[in-house]
Amino acid sequence: MFFHMVLERNMQLHPRFFGRSLRENLVSKLIKDVEGTISGRHGFVVAVTGVENIGKGLIRDGTSFVTYPVKYRCVVFRPFKGEVLEAVVTRVVQNGFFAEAGPLQIFVSDYCMPDGMEYQAGDMPKYTSSDGSVRIQKECEVLLKIIGMRFDGTEISCVGSINEEFLGLIIDPAAVA
Repeated sequence: MFFHMVLERNMQLHPRFFGRSLRENLVSKLIKDVEGTISGRHGFVVAVTGVENIGKGLIRDGTSFVTYPVKYRCVVFRPFKGEVLEAVVTRVVQNGFFAEAGPLQIFVSDYCMPDGMEYQAGDMPKYTSSDGSVRIQKECEVLLKIIGMRFDGTEISCVGSINEEFLGLIIDPAAVA
């Protein structure tokens, strides 16, 4: 789920940022460029925790920019197939629901729900169990298992399931209110 990794990146810096605060400018540019991004290989970069090394800069031909190799430590969020996550339901549709676990969006199909769960349309669409004890709707918290993933260069897509023991609804905001 969460990992502390050492990554590398080439940073380009304009000459107006040279001087005594060169390192601080490189670090602030690194944080701005990297935090909150997605890498299909490493996952979601949550936070930069430190800079290991800043190499010697190379002047780019034809421009005044200088490229610095930067090695940095960061916390990344990378989901795995078979991992169980807590997620918040964001949208309920006729063939399933979408939930978010941090920056990750997960789709749970109606085929991956327990038998007896039925879709009910209306102002607040929801899935309810046959006895009415379980109601999955927007803002509910669910415990789900990732059963499929797809990695692109800039996106991670997941499919989940609540059709196993101990998975499903955790908190129903309507019941709490």
